Amino acid sequence: MDYMTLFIQQVINGLHIGSIYALIALGYTMVYGIVKLINFAHGDIMMVGAYTAFIFMTTYNQNIIVALIIAVLFCSILGFTIEKVAYKPLRKAPRMWALITAIGVSFFLESTVMVLFGANPKPFPAPQSSLIKIGNLQFSQLMIISLVLSVILMLSLERFIQTTRLGKAMRASSEDAEAAALMGISVNKTISTAFIIGSALAAIGGVLFAVAYPQIKPMMGVMPGLKAFIAAVLGGIGIIPGAVLGGFLLGLIESLTKGFLSAFWPDATLWADAILFSILILVLLIKPSGILGKNIREKV
Repeated sequence: MDYMTLFIQQVINGLHIGSIYALIALGYTMVYGIVKLINFAHGDIMMVGAYTAFIFMTTYNQNIIVALIIAVLFCSILGFTIEKVAYKPLRKAPRMWALITAIGVSFFLESTVMVLFGANPKPFPAPQSSLIKIGNLQFSQLMIISLVLSVILMLSLERFIQTTRLGKAMRASSEDAEAAALMGISVNKTISTAFIIGSALAAIGGVLFAVAYPQIKPMMGVMPGLKAFIAAVLGGIGIIPGAVLGGFLLGLIESLTKGFLSAFWPDATLWADAILFSILILVLLIKPSGILGKNIREKV
């Protein structure tokens, strides 16, 4: 395989994994845009979504579509419950308290899954997919479905935020929650909606991630969740197009580092995560608000 073909192949792979990072990053950015909370349990909700789909596919012999829908419903309820039980009582408390609580929720979810299913990885029953070949390039049908589904969800979310009454209420709450409440907007409802949508997207991201890397484990959400957070910050946290841009950029950088640069630099794979963090630091030094961020209050 020549270098140009290798480069294009890794770009395709990067768009695939980047779409998953973008889905997860949207959950971070929606919640932060309204309540200014970094929900570090978000990556573990992704993990719970993958395990939920795994249970219904292996125990109840459901196909992946039914399992995905059930995972979305379960994680939506889970996200709503976490917000009401763990975060809502601390809404007026110092932000550090909510941040510590989010870390505690993360550990709780990881420990619960570890107790129920064990710490050892389990193979995820990803459906069979035939390869599509164009010249020397090859990619699976599942990769195309995953990428298309992610893009459709992102466009649908942006349209929901921009055009629906509830979406406009969410944008108003992100601008000024107190003023929005005075105008008759239920801030509690908009916050709950943000958690429900974000958790649903995390569940979808978790299942797609498990399909791409057919193995699940209790700690599987840690690194993707962290990278999705980096993507949200990179693009401009609190801004939906920024989360999408950051996710795709992160996926491209990771894929090109591991797959393309390794052809010239054998240790590139080992340095992939370090390169990601270095680029984040560089971007924040130049533009602290992120690529699409502005030096004003963040918007959803």
